[in-house]
Amino acid sequence: MSRTAPPARPGETGAVRSGHFTASISAVGSGETDSLLSTEQPLNSNLRSLAPIAGDRPRLYRALPAQPKFDFRRHLSEAILSVAQRRGHQGEQVMPNHIDEVSTKRDTLTDPSQHRKIGVIGLGLMGTAIAANLVADGCDVVAYVRRPERVKDLRSLGIHATTHLPGLFSSDVLISMLPDDDAVRDVFFGSSGIADCLPSGAIHLSMSTISTGASTEFAREHERRGQGYVAAPVFGNPDAAKARQLAIVVAGAPEHCERCRPVTDTLGQTFLVGTDPTQANLIKLLGNMMTATSLEVLGEIITVLRKRGQDPQQFVDIMTATMFGSRVHKSYGSRLIAGSFAPGLTMPLALKDVRLALTEAELAGAPMPSVGVVRDRLITGIARGHGGLDWTALGLVASEEAGIDAGDRRQPA
Repeated sequence: MSRTAPPARPGETGAVRSGHFTASISAVGSGETDSLLSTEQPLNSNLRSLAPIAGDRPRLYRALPAQPKFDFRRHLSEAILSVAQRRGHQGEQVMPNHIDEVSTKRDTLTDPSQHRKIGVIGLGLMGTAIAANLVADGCDVVAYVRRPERVKDLRSLGIHATTHLPGLFSSDVLISMLPDDDAVRDVFFGSSGIADCLPSGAIHLSMSTISTGASTEFAREHERRGQGYVAAPVFGNPDAAKARQLAIVVAGAPEHCERCRPVTDTLGQTFLVGTDPTQANLIKLLGNMMTATSLEVLGEIITVLRKRGQDPQQFVDIMTATMFGSRVHKSYGSRLIAGSFAPGLTMPLALKDVRLALTEAELAGAPMPSVGVVRDRLITGIARGHGGLDWTALGLVASEEAGIDAGDRRQPA
């Protein structure tokens, strides 16, 4: 599929606005999936030159109705700000409703003026949705998979699947969507790591939810090889990925971030937050904690209402129409009431994120007690056999703690 790219804006070069890509996808490890948050981040002052011209409106905002400002519980907000400030970042960067400038989707991904090859490693639910969208944009997507049985499924989506890893070695930009620090480290820098086979000048676009320590390590290793590293973790579940409504938090060297913009912009909304990759990772972890604690509180409240014989949906409708109009409360509130726990972010992966966030808080000397409660609830849920469920199953754990059996989680007559 070919499109004519719009005229370059002042200060943009043809290389920045380039476009026709060949994408390669890998299934090394399970794909990471995350919560659907519409958090809004300001652009770091030293990256303002990369923002779109004034007056542009993000595509995501045109597609969604305006929502009331999200006023989360005071103590959690203070904890998040404290962690960010003590880690050396601007506190405003981790809080919503403070966008200075954001990016808009560019119609450059399929511009035939330049041809780049893109690899994506990690073909779980999220990676598959990303690959399918690239195919829909007219890209030639090549998927590396470890299991031959995946080849047929991927080809049905128009993705050229292969079990030969060398297909990734010539990638200009290599995206990773892997479950944790160790998976990324093993794939890129292990005994058979591909970093040594990538060309000088290649960029690793890390979309996984990982620790700031690992991000620092990976950036250093790529720099040593003459390669770039950009952290770009995402807010959004597989449904958001399919709908191109991911919020992608990007940090790294400005020239590397800009080279990755055609990819991130076509997958959702790009938020440039700084030149240090760890800034994006910290925002991602703390944002996930806002969702996790919201799920815990919603689960507890729904349980109280059920025990008192009242309709929890009535409560959710009132709250989301007034003070708590975020997509977290609207979407997850209804799922908790319906007992819909189909996995997006499973409880073990959510527990991994919680532990990483608590480590960041400890490094900052800023306690996050509410997140500690979520950690214990997740451990309980996994011990009870709920490890294969979505982290919305925190509501199931709350019901069980109150003596409500699964069959009793129904609406009052």
